[in-house]
Amino acid sequence: MKNEVLKTWVEEYSGPLLRRAAYLLSDKEDVEDVVQEVFLSAFSSYDSFEGKSQPLTWLITILNRKVADFYRKKYKSEPQIRLDHFFDESGSWKNDDVLNDWGGLNKELELLDNQDFNATLEDCMEDLPVKWKVPLKLYYLHEKKAPEISQELNISTTNLWKILQRSRMQLRECLDLNWFANL
Repeated sequence: MKNEVLKTWVEEYSGPLLRRAAYLLSDKEDVEDVVQEVFLSAFSSYDSFEGKSQPLTWLITILNRKVADFYRKKYKSEPQIRLDHFFDESGSWKNDDVLNDWGGLNKELELLDNQDFNATLEDCMEDLPVKWKVPLKLYYLHEKKAPEISQELNISTTNLWKILQRSRMQLRECLDLNWFANL
């Protein structure tokens, strides 16, 4: 019976789980691996499923935990990040352009509706080091609170703010080069 139920779940819920995982992760292989782990976990803990919620709800809960585990593991394994791209030996900015605005641009809402801009922004985000990309996505895209992210990634809130600041600087430079320079 357990095998038949789980087989049905794989057939019915693979699509929604893959879409949710693709939203949370960027790499197709990682998405497939995490969803596979969800079903393995569901199989091993099937007896604890009491049926008080829909199976998909239970599987999504497992997926969210697996994604958090994935990021936690990946975040801790990334090498040290270097900032000499932005700062010189004395700690001063190498290029003050990052402090300037984008020429009085008041079209933020228009940019967010522009598919090409969004694709460029997504490419810039994917180019960030994992140690920066993970907190950035959790904070801005998943709208998690700083204490929750800090706990999830096992970093201090101060460190989180520094990472977010550095991520924004890197995104700004990438957008300057790949979007605004082409306007």
